[in-house]
Amino acid sequence: MGRMVKRYSSLFTLPSEKEIILYLCVLCVVWGVLAILPFQLSLGGFALGLILGISLFLINLSSNFVISRLLLAGDPIFDYRRCSALSFFSSLTWLGITILGSILSLLLENPIVWIKLFLLGSCAVLMLRWTVLSTTSFANSGRVSLSAVLPPALSVVFMLLMASAIGFRVTPFLFLFMPLSIIVIGLAIHLFTFLIDRTGKKMIGIPSLSLFKAFVASWTEDLNMPLEKFFERLGDKRDVELSLLAFRGDKAMKAMIVVPAFHPGPFRNVGSSLFPSMVQEALEKKLRCAVSVPHGLFGHDLDLSSQAQSLKVIASVLDYVEFPSFETRATPFVRVERNEASASCQIFGDYAFVTLTLAPEMMEDLPEGLNSAIVREAKKRGLSPAIIIDAHNSIDGQFNLEKAVDPLRMAAVASLEAALSCQRCPFLVGASRVVPEEFGVEEGMGPGGISVVVLEVDTQKTAYVTIDGNNMISGLREKILSTLRELGIDEGEILTTDTHAVNGVVLTPRGYHPIGEAMDQSKLIKYAIEAVTKALNSLEPAKVSWYTKTIPEIRVIGEKQIEALCALTEKAAEQAKRLALTLFPVTGILLTILLAFV
Repeated sequence: MGRMVKRYSSLFTLPSEKEIILYLCVLCVVWGVLAILPFQLSLGGFALGLILGISLFLINLSSNFVISRLLLAGDPIFDYRRCSALSFFSSLTWLGITILGSILSLLLENPIVWIKLFLLGSCAVLMLRWTVLSTTSFANSGRVSLSAVLPPALSVVFMLLMASAIGFRVTPFLFLFMPLSIIVIGLAIHLFTFLIDRTGKKMIGIPSLSLFKAFVASWTEDLNMPLEKFFERLGDKRDVELSLLAFRGDKAMKAMIVVPAFHPGPFRNVGSSLFPSMVQEALEKKLRCAVSVPHGLFGHDLDLSSQAQSLKVIASVLDYVEFPSFETRATPFVRVERNEASASCQIFGDYAFVTLTLAPEMMEDLPEGLNSAIVREAKKRGLSPAIIIDAHNSIDGQFNLEKAVDPLRMAAVASLEAALSCQRCPFLVGASRVVPEEFGVEEGMGPGGISVVVLEVDTQKTAYVTIDGNNMISGLREKILSTLRELGIDEGEILTTDTHAVNGVVLTPRGYHPIGEAMDQSKLIKYAIEAVTKALNSLEPAKVSWYTKTIPEIRVIGEKQIEALCALTEKAAEQAKRLALTLFPVTGILLTILLAFV
């Protein structure tokens, strides 16, 4: 996934539709004036250039309307705004070549050189348009070809007619050059896309450009289905688990902590990226209680392949949320540190709830093997299978997984033993959820907002604060915990869901903002205070129950498949560069030779 994230630097955003049209208008007017003025340096020449520029602008404007509303109607990518943006960048390329033609014509005192450079510029534009549309549009090849050809062909015909009208010697062969260039460029583009697609078919049985188009649809329009179609095809069926810890008050369910035994990824709204907030919303609606969904010890080797699989898991959980017998006692919260690793533990009945963190040092996804090792240690000590949480709450620098695993395991085992030595007492529970209005996925916060579960055991108050985000800026966890102590919170942990709904949303080196990087931290802390205060005000005697739900035959996209997709991305990108640096220059030389003889 790190290799995939590097590709975010190739992505960009576009101005608004009105801005693009304004830029295109200015560009076309400048283009028209600079095309005529060198040959007719007079007020009349300026007026003629103005007419030419406005005409070119109207040709692009009307062509883009026909393309977006007719030829590419229904295409998820190319609306009128993006068609206009393509025209702008095409015209910018054409303008540069036209200016070069004007300079050469004046130096050589031969106006026909300007016309030939203008025609050569049309070839560059046609190649650019055809490449972009062929690699990103979902329309069939015929519609793509016509959409690529229409604006430059109309512009060439209009320019040649105008050049002829003002005295340039325009031969019939110059009019024939456009259809000949269309044939040559069409063959080159066909070969370009064929060779790139063949790479994907050989590696994973999927055309490379089909996968790229699906990614573009996800990036530009939040369409998850095209990409998930490939994930479903590549994925494997596995049984997945969720651990649920439920707290019930005297009359109703009070709070629930849900820990998925899979990863909320890979990015945006694709796969299980939105799972934390989806299951949170579904359970809160059914049970009328606050739900927290912290991150388990699982990485990108276990992403669900689609939102449909997420909904299947949620439906299975909703079908059975009746818990076995409830326990009335719990231990206080204990924390143990080993070589920069910190583990906390609280035991409910005979079920251990363990959180792991390396904060303020860098931490990332922790492996499933560490989860299994800690669960085995819990069983050895007479406990039921434990719930292990990756706090995922500190990002700064490089993460050394091998160095982190042993200290975390030792700290976790020590915390189990420390908790087992504590007396189990009746407890109180309070819970709440707050969704900050000004923080969204662009700032790094998912739809789930901030959820809090507060427990009071033998006068000790513990707060588990879960923020729907992907990791957290180092040091922010400590600030929040320090502030909460002023509210009477003795212990606690700040957790993130590791939602990947925030990934691939912003153009940063990581492709997302961790919690606290792009938001006002003081405001975030105020929201945390608000959520904890609400939870404290709702404290009441409670009981606890738990169970682990297994959902069979869920399709996941695992480590091997993601590695294959990453490898394909790298190889296809390198091949596209090589082809562009060889095939297109050869095509340009061929067209230049052809133009020299017309």
